[in-house]
Amino acid sequence: MSASDTLLNRPAPPFSRADLSGARITLSAYQGKVVLLNFWATWCAPCRIELPRFAAWQKQFAPEGLQVLAVSMDDDPAAVRSLLRKLRPDYPILMGDAKLGEMYGGILGLPVTFLIDRHGTIRARFEGEADLGAMESQLRKLLSH
Repeated sequence: MSASDTLLNRPAPPFSRADLSGARITLSAYQGKVVLLNFWATWCAPCRIELPRFAAWQKQFAPEGLQVLAVSMDDDPAAVRSLLRKLRPDYPILMGDAKLGEMYGGILGLPVTFLIDRHGTIRARFEGEADLGAMESQLRKLLSH
């Protein structure tokens, strides 16, 4: 069992970070919501495919309690801002680092996405070019509880 697998069915590690606009984002503020926590980077091709889908899900499922949080593992916030001006996602984008990556089992390849239930427990982990249909299916299941 890998370190990342040990996170499944356990409380998501808490964090507090500033988003790109400077607002403080804490995971605990989303207790009671289903959180899609996505680790990504501007240079990651599969990540750039997922971001618009996650933005669509945020709009579609927000009334049911979804909150998407994206953690950029880029070194330079300027590159992130440039890409986001084109994509305009409607959810918080935070800057990540090795420490935050380690808290989530070590983020070695990107993208990595966690689905966290309304009680703050990690219920799924998707790594690499994910099957977005399977991810949406699990997301819908969590939203229905």
